[in-house]
Amino acid sequence: MDYIPFLSGGVSFNPRTDIPPSALHGKTILVTGGNAGLGKQSILEFVRQPATSLPSRIWLCSRSLERAQSAINDISAAVQSSGVNPDFDASSIIKPLEIDLASFASIKSAARTVLAESDRLDILMLNAGIMATATGVTAEGYEIQFGTNHLGHALLAKLLLPLLLKTARSAKGNDLPQPADGTPTAPPDVRVLVLSSEGHRFPPLSGIAFPTLKSTQAAILTFQRYGQSKLANILFGKQLAARYPDELTVVALHPGAVNTQLFHPFRDSGWIGWAATGVLKHFLTTVEDGAKNQVWAATAPREQVQSEGKGKCGYFIPVGKRVGESGWAKDEALARRLWEWTEGELEGQEVEG
Repeated sequence: MDYIPFLSGGVSFNPRTDIPPSALHGKTILVTGGNAGLGKQSILEFVRQPATSLPSRIWLCSRSLERAQSAINDISAAVQSSGVNPDFDASSIIKPLEIDLASFASIKSAARTVLAESDRLDILMLNAGIMATATGVTAEGYEIQFGTNHLGHALLAKLLLPLLLKTARSAKGNDLPQPADGTPTAPPDVRVLVLSSEGHRFPPLSGIAFPTLKSTQAAILTFQRYGQSKLANILFGKQLAARYPDELTVVALHPGAVNTQLFHPFRDSGWIGWAATGVLKHFLTTVEDGAKNQVWAATAPREQVQSEGKGKCGYFIPVGKRVGESGWAKDEALARRLWEWTEGELEGQEVEG
């Protein structure tokens, strides 16, 4: 099932025309990294739909409330200018949520807000990430890329899991309002989307360097540290799917090589990064195309994204093409070890009050 990047096809998917009316109607969605890039574009596609098909709430996560609000204003303008809904006011659906995935305190504060203000959560899109950054650590001392890309998202998912399970187990499935066009409400369909990368194929030699995760890992190349974090994303998704096979549909995704802010740290790292980025930009896809894979995974019929059955987390490249992940990503013992290590590191991290 392996593939050659850039030579593999996928499904034809246009978010403007191919999202089923019931896929989003009345649902609650949370998107990390929602103020820019793929997260912002995904949210735009979720609300650039007919009024009868819109979600009831979207939490747009950002490290800055100011940037979150700016993104909401941009989305409003984009929907209005598209002609789909000229009077659309994004603030009626999209709510800003401040969160720094490199800080447990910030993550717990954000989760507390969601749990207090939302009675359901249908789609959790773990989209935010950093790549090829300089050495550093999170507020709790973990390697910055691993701590942000994996551990921060793992804590957020842990804190929101009761709400996800409540939604999946509710008496009528989704308990959603009847669509105005008479379309039946959808059966239970709670999804967790984990943004990984083809970079997961290039971790350290051990896959995940557990002994030094609570350090800068300066002896490991920055791209290997990134690969380690993206490998962890897939392994985490697989374990989450296996533990909640009847409640959650979990999908791991590679968005493609997309021209987003993710490349900025590499570009600013020195003349080599600057020169390489200058060449790479000619081969990068647009944000509009880059977001299609995760929007597809959020809205396509469940049997398409859960093609291997309940309790399985597939890995998809654009758009909607199931491919073979790396050997490390197929290692069930490594996946269990990561889950247990993560649970140990997050022990006692709860939403107070």
